Amino acid sequence: MIGKRHPQTSVNRQRRTLIAASTASLFLSVLPAGCGRHDPLTIAAHTWIGYEPMFMARDMGFLHDAGLSLVETGSATESIEALAHGKVLGAALTIDEVIRARADGLPLTVVLVFNVSIGADAVLARPGIESLADLADKRIGVERSALGALILHKLLDAAELPRSAVEIVPITYDQHLEAWRAGEIDALITFEPIVSELRGEGFTAIFDSRQMPDTIFDVLAVQESRLSRGQRRALRELTRGHFEALTHLRRNRDDAAFRMAARMGVPARHVLDGLRGLELPNRNANERYLSGRNPRIAQAAATLSEVMSESGLLTEPADLQDLFTAAYLPRHER
Repeated sequence: MIGKRHPQTSVNRQRRTLIAASTASLFLSVLPAGCGRHDPLTIAAHTWIGYEPMFMARDMGFLHDAGLSLVETGSATESIEALAHGKVLGAALTIDEVIRARADGLPLTVVLVFNVSIGADAVLARPGIESLADLADKRIGVERSALGALILHKLLDAAELPRSAVEIVPITYDQHLEAWRAGEIDALITFEPIVSELRGEGFTAIFDSRQMPDTIFDVLAVQESRLSRGQRRALRELTRGHFEALTHLRRNRDDAAFRMAARMGVPARHVLDGLRGLELPNRNANERYLSGRNPRIAQAAATLSEVMSESGLLTEPADLQDLFTAAYLPRHER
């Protein structure tokens, strides 16, 4: 912290700078074939603790293929927009966001499961809101995304409140702290590290992803049909590096937490707290998920499709054919 400036303020400014720089370099990287020897594999990702091993793999030199470009965005919404406009070939998203994007015409395939949320996504409330029923007539901040809408749907269902009973305030992730500290909202649907940060300031979580088991899966999804041979090779290198970073996290948790914290601009203790709310599948667990031998994620996708259809997030249940592939996982566990 420099003076009284909050670390998150600094990191948000850095993030906007990074986004601008990344976008500029990205337009150069997606020039038609022939303008360079190789077009890099471009992957968009917003700040989320479950995606950090991928960035740690890059920063620690675990990725040996130069044909990779990780593009930082401010939110899942920005990542999906980058996909829709052809600026990137893949993105780190939740499974419901992938389903929504596919329904909107983006042919995405899930190639990696980053994490399963078991408490890292939460609804924080100001003092005086002690129960879910107390949310009536309150302002709830939420990102205008499939995940935000899904958690809001689950929250109001658990609270037995109609949507008309609350005021919805749309805010993207990079605006969460600013809106909260400005007093613009009474409750906030958010995720780590903001959950730990606001808990540290005395605010409480009245609902979290433990009450939505096997629902929130963070994944890497790509437009497989657009990938060149070199980009497919780079994708395999990215998944291999991700698992190497997970090995480092298992063997040296404190060092990994400090590395993640430095990049995210938060205290290391918030990273450690956030990791407790995540299940991080290794290579073998990923193979079981993506090949269908562990049906949890496929069942979650089917349930999410139904819930999203019933709540108006989809016009009809999604086509889940060929949603997953294990083809880009490394051959052996590290």
